[in-house]
Amino acid sequence: MTTAETAAEVYLDYQSSKPVDPRVVEAMHPYFFERFGNPSSLHQVGDRATKVLDECREKIADFVGANPKEILFTSGATESNNLALIGYAMRNKRKGNHIIISEVEHISIHNIAKYLEKNGFEISKVPVDQYARVDPRKLESRITDKTILASIGYGSNEVGTIQPMEEICQLLKNKGIAIHTDAVAAEGLVPIDVNKVPVDLMSLSSNDIYGPKGLGVLYLRKGAGIMPIIMGGGQERGLRSGTENMPAIVGMAEAARIASDEMSEEIKRLGSYRDRLIEGVLKKIPKAYLNGHPTERLPNNAHFRFEAVEGESLMLSLKDKGISASTGSACTSKTLEPSHTLIACGLLHEEAHGSLEFTFGRFNTEEDVERVLQVLPGVLERLRTLSPLYERN
Repeated sequence: MTTAETAAEVYLDYQSSKPVDPRVVEAMHPYFFERFGNPSSLHQVGDRATKVLDECREKIADFVGANPKEILFTSGATESNNLALIGYAMRNKRKGNHIIISEVEHISIHNIAKYLEKNGFEISKVPVDQYARVDPRKLESRITDKTILASIGYGSNEVGTIQPMEEICQLLKNKGIAIHTDAVAAEGLVPIDVNKVPVDLMSLSSNDIYGPKGLGVLYLRKGAGIMPIIMGGGQERGLRSGTENMPAIVGMAEAARIASDEMSEEIKRLGSYRDRLIEGVLKKIPKAYLNGHPTERLPNNAHFRFEAVEGESLMLSLKDKGISASTGSACTSKTLEPSHTLIACGLLHEEAHGSLEFTFGRFNTEEDVERVLQVLPGVLERLRTLSPLYERN
């Protein structure tokens, strides 16, 4: 964090929200005032806005190796997920009514699946291993002659596990089944190329690459038909109506450019922080365990569980020390239920409740890692002295 007000704070919850990069704000600024045109207008101001819209579409397409005509702008990743699953299901329901998701999908995917289930579709969920990874063989076993779509997240927004997407795509392509991936947790942290990982639909978020909130993208491969779920003036090829949010679109395009240029170095930097934290926590703190895959994981994610301590108590204790972390997905933080991802990995409820997630980002430093390693052992020791469940060796 950069302001004087937050100078003493350590922010390690980048998965839930990222600041907008100052370079992105600078790129957006003119589009609030001087360049405020509507791309649907037929005059010169509208023509200039259309030109900028096309340029932004090209930049975001380059970010994932796509054709600009395959990029649709939405209000965010949740809308992109809805448009992908509901739009594809409704457009292709004559081909079949069966959809597959994994047990560890983002809560928005699970809730969309529930909606589709109430509307005549059958949903199958693929179990995962102890690391939250999908076994393509188990995915294959769920396929029926009515299967039209599978949705598998690129990387877990909670435990950081990266899925074997190339193998999954190859399996589904061979079966003639469309594949959607929610790539929000992975974008900007791992290279994504739709030519190498040939998904048919992919959800992206602006804020998850340090762009403004309130904008998302749905990558829609040519030939993958969907029905619109928002009706209106026919923008975005008639698939997502509504006046384009030009300042945010310009911001996401600039954020995508920066992410592409800096990704290789950022992966190394964040990976070193992650590894340092994991090593330090497991060495300094007894009965601490790493959640998620030990190697196939996002470079910024360190997710732990601690015996005989509730994650919420731990998070609040760290809050008192000026350290921001998370107990899991911010989208499910208002419920007292344990993480569905951790339960799917085979953890007991009490084990899942003892978890804590640290996610690093662009504005973290080595000092932030050392601060956590300095504070966390003492906080845990204090909480464990109050716990009747903890037994010392």
